Amino acid sequence: MAEQYNPRDITWLAFNERVLQEAMDKDVPLAQRIRFLGIFSNNLDEFFRVRVAGLKRAMDFKEKFISDSFFQPPPKILKKINEIVITQQEAFNRTWEEIQKEMEIQNVFIKTPENLTKRQREFVVQYFDNEVESNVIPILLNENTPMPYLRDKSLYIGIAMRNKMFQYRSNYALIEVPSRLLGRFVLLPSEKNEKNVMLLEDVIITNLAHIFSYFGYDEFKAHCFKITKDAEFDIDNDIRTTLAQKIEKAVKNRRKGKPTRFVFDQKMDPALLEFLIRKLNLTAKDSIIPGHKIHNFKHFMDFPDIFTPVPRPKERSSFLHPAFRSAARVTDVVIEKDVLLSFPYHTFTPVIDLLREAAMDPDVKTIHITAYRLASNSKIVNALINAARNGKKVTVMLELRARFDEENNLKWKERLEIEGIQVLLGIPNKKVHAKLCIIKKRVNNKTLQYGFVSTGNFNEKTARIYGDHLLLTSDRKIMADINKIFQVLKKPTEDIVEELNACSSLLVCPEHMRAKIEWQINREITEAKAGRKNLILVKVNSLSDKGLIDKLYEAATAGVKIQLIVRGIFCAVNQKEFKEKLFSISIVDEYLEHARVMVFWNKGAKDTYISSADWMTRNLDYRIEAAAKITNPQIKEELWDILQIQLKDNTKARILDNKLKNRYVINDLSEFRSQIEIFRYLHNKT
Repeated sequence: MAEQYNPRDITWLAFNERVLQEAMDKDVPLAQRIRFLGIFSNNLDEFFRVRVAGLKRAMDFKEKFISDSFFQPPPKILKKINEIVITQQEAFNRTWEEIQKEMEIQNVFIKTPENLTKRQREFVVQYFDNEVESNVIPILLNENTPMPYLRDKSLYIGIAMRNKMFQYRSNYALIEVPSRLLGRFVLLPSEKNEKNVMLLEDVIITNLAHIFSYFGYDEFKAHCFKITKDAEFDIDNDIRTTLAQKIEKAVKNRRKGKPTRFVFDQKMDPALLEFLIRKLNLTAKDSIIPGHKIHNFKHFMDFPDIFTPVPRPKERSSFLHPAFRSAARVTDVVIEKDVLLSFPYHTFTPVIDLLREAAMDPDVKTIHITAYRLASNSKIVNALINAARNGKKVTVMLELRARFDEENNLKWKERLEIEGIQVLLGIPNKKVHAKLCIIKKRVNNKTLQYGFVSTGNFNEKTARIYGDHLLLTSDRKIMADINKIFQVLKKPTEDIVEELNACSSLLVCPEHMRAKIEWQINREITEAKAGRKNLILVKVNSLSDKGLIDKLYEAATAGVKIQLIVRGIFCAVNQKEFKEKLFSISIVDEYLEHARVMVFWNKGAKDTYISSADWMTRNLDYRIEAAAKITNPQIKEELWDILQIQLKDNTKARILDNKLKNRYVINDLSEFRSQIEIFRYLHNKT
């Protein structure tokens, strides 16, 4: 059988199209539609910073590496990317125009310098004088001087300036829009029932004559643009520097990354546009994309909440897990029994409370926890600091290489160490992505151990919008394995794979989890060949690992029933040889589907795991990951029920077909929206 695969990067663009579909859906509340446009834009920025940049670098590698890693030659993929991105941008622009018309129906307007009232213009001038001017530094451009350093993620105004007396001569300037400091949106004084907003760049453009008053210009053409840079960085091998110092240096070097995309207002002065392209050393091979007036749409994720209030359904309100409703302490419940929290339906509070209780409990001696992405004002960190101040020995495995959180985690490292907390920085060439915590206490000369294993980060902010599972447990086998993992993290050796393979309850990466998954698939293949009932049910964010895809192909050819719920990257395709076609869907809704769950039928035993790892080569072979086998019958059944609810979704589920068409699941059944139904299911449990 000749296996076929969809290139990872093309399937990622198909996922981002599903995000755009949410913005296009008129049944979605207006504020959410605008937010989805912001998410789409932010996703695309990161895609160009990481994936497109990687493809361009990969063009220098050997053919064998290329075919194994990308499934198609990078030049072919890059060509297809540009075609898809332009098509999606056109749909984005149409959607934004439609949304603006709906905003007008609600008397919400985005004002430009041309349509300000006298009162509003006076306000904008005053606001600029008081708040903006001190943060605006114009940079004059000259053919004979180097291009100034331009920051990735920033928005720039490109200005062509003339004096009418010398109309054939133009000078150029740049202004970085200080949205990091001031935000992007300015609320204007409004008449009657109107609500008017102005973008910060338009506040600046309104005041250009004042900004450049020293130069005598009387005609300005100002349009926005942004660049996206290669976000990869190399960590040097200088043995004289620590990992933290290397990452700090690499983050600084990232700012010098080569531009991978240049997006500009298509109405920009042609001579200025040509000047910028030349000075940025861009060529026809680069992504030079004409757009409309507004760029850096990611800020629209935080568009002011000024729309007609829409009652929030009760199905969108997090609630306390029933196990804790009458409990005095979370700790007592967790020591007694396993509890599964499903976010954002369940509130994250019990996780924080467990750590707070540990911080104050005189019997608690140690706390070990992993950290990948933390909230900006992390209550998790506050609890750990209080524990350290109360004499507990606290150890935090802090992954400094978490992409785009490197600077934040460097700051957390400094703060934790100041408080006397031991900070582990991981293993060379292996990110620590496992979500683990273990707390130890001594009671009557007996050690009690309890903690949690999760599919997502220990982050109370994202727990309100990310769909994840977290197992609170005192299971001895799980605790023993978490101890083994932290022993390896504290004293890594050359035999870390062998040491991690000693785990008996948790599946761990690298290697062990992959081997166990393949073993489980092989067992289902045996059952299918024997004509007995079988099933593989997997929910992940991404499926791109060639080895596991091939294993699924083998299972499908043997007749194994395979059901896949994959939010994003999906490289598998159905083929003629399959006796049982892959049933594959993606759910994109208000909450980000982030959980990883695996179920293998095993003659009706339904072996069930929650995991931190996606089915991607980077996770399975180059990270420390952990999956916990669920042994509690009630929790196992609960996870099964949740997956069955998602498989029935006919409102927000899309079919993952070979052509990546993103067709919605449509059937004759009543409307069934899984995120709403999961809330009802969990809320009704006692």
